Amino acid sequence: MAMKKTSLYFCCSVALLVLGSCVGVEGDPNYKDALRKSLLFFQGQRSGKLPAKQQVSWRSDSALSDGSLDGVDLTGGYYDAGDNVKFNFPMAFTTTMLSWSTLEYGYKMGSDIQEARAAIRWATDYLLKCARAKSGKLYVGVGDPNADHRCWQRPEDMGTPRTVYSVSPSNPGSDVAGETAAALAAASLVFKSVDPAYSKLLLQTARNVMGFAIQYRGAYSDSLGSAVCPFYCSYSGYKDELLWGASWLLRATNDAYYYNFLKTLGANDQTDIFSWDNKYAGAYVLLSRLALLDKDKNFEQFKQQAENFMCKILPNSPSTSTQYTKGGLMYKLPGAGINLQYVTSISFLLTTYGKYLDARKQTFNCGGLSVTPDSLIGLAKKQMDYILGQNPAKMSYMVGFGPNFPKRIHHRASSLPSKASNPGSIGCEAGFQPYFYTSNPNPNVLVGAIVGGPDQSDVFSDDRSDHAHSEPATYINGAIVGPLAYFAS
Repeated sequence: MAMKKTSLYFCCSVALLVLGSCVGVEGDPNYKDALRKSLLFFQGQRSGKLPAKQQVSWRSDSALSDGSLDGVDLTGGYYDAGDNVKFNFPMAFTTTMLSWSTLEYGYKMGSDIQEARAAIRWATDYLLKCARAKSGKLYVGVGDPNADHRCWQRPEDMGTPRTVYSVSPSNPGSDVAGETAAALAAASLVFKSVDPAYSKLLLQTARNVMGFAIQYRGAYSDSLGSAVCPFYCSYSGYKDELLWGASWLLRATNDAYYYNFLKTLGANDQTDIFSWDNKYAGAYVLLSRLALLDKDKNFEQFKQQAENFMCKILPNSPSTSTQYTKGGLMYKLPGAGINLQYVTSISFLLTTYGKYLDARKQTFNCGGLSVTPDSLIGLAKKQMDYILGQNPAKMSYMVGFGPNFPKRIHHRASSLPSKASNPGSIGCEAGFQPYFYTSNPNPNVLVGAIVGGPDQSDVFSDDRSDHAHSEPATYINGAIVGPLAYFAS
């Protein structure tokens, strides 16, 4: 019997379903498998008391007294990357992107939408605590990053100070507050029909936090110094978070107050990046939806800025400012590390703006280049395919996906034996030898984790000590969920 080659898949064993993936003989990667694994990753990043349905069984309860130093409960949330610190700035961005992904592509997720909502709620439950724990304060992180980074220790064993950090009227943080408001507002839309009471709580808290961001202006890295720098400094300032937060609150409330506030900020900032730090492009694409889908001419300036951004990304555009490797991978900010964070975030915008354009059967021009929805979506697909193994190294940069993926990721919990296999405590420095410096693969496979990725020559060394390339992060995965859901269907 003749069969279409593109739909023929190897029968996978149970072990391969857990650690690898069903790979097509020809054609596309298995995006649905990648989507499921990209969401499973978040379970491996959980802080606090783990639920009974926890699937990543080599993780255990951790940081159960977070917040106690200030007399509040700040348990829960996510460790940001391969360390044991909770940085709310990137965590909130991750939450916003997971929520946006679910709003745009939830109808394509099938049963995986339940896991997407669970991933969002694990973060928003924590962010609500941070916003509501004590009047006049917004908590923005737990754990001394400088002490933590001197240790190689399981989160279950942490002996480093669980210092709490906050912003206030006298020590403002409009950036982290604006992003927190965006996360809560976006999530309120996710839960609007499935849990109206929770959605209402999220939205009311988002309004309050956004009011704080607007009233008390300042960058949180100016207030907190070495507690957040150089780890997650607000390099782009806080205007982009004010724009981003107000954009999400406008979408969630349709309140003219936020529209009028957006007008005071304008859309004058040119950008060729989108990340946990710089939100301009994301806000432009989000607001362009109103110009394209609702035909509201008041938002044409944001649509124009969204298209200016796309022209800086497309490789054949006369105004491009984006480098690509020989293998076709987008490469942003050489030397900054964790390049795939930019690839996944920008790919989300390419796919989403392409979807908006397609809904109205529109195109635009970059100089003499005509850009169609397929131009944008096709570029995003190439980036997804590269990440999932269609690259010169034949390496999937998602752990547990495909036959060849990173085995020595820069991640404490993954690289150290689990509590089940080694119940004794592993001290701060005891993890370096023999676990950090060994060339052996990590004993625990953090399925779904996307690492920083290859260098500008498409080379990846799979070296645990090379954190710029081998470390996963929540904000890499948070942005890939949308494109994977789009292509999975």
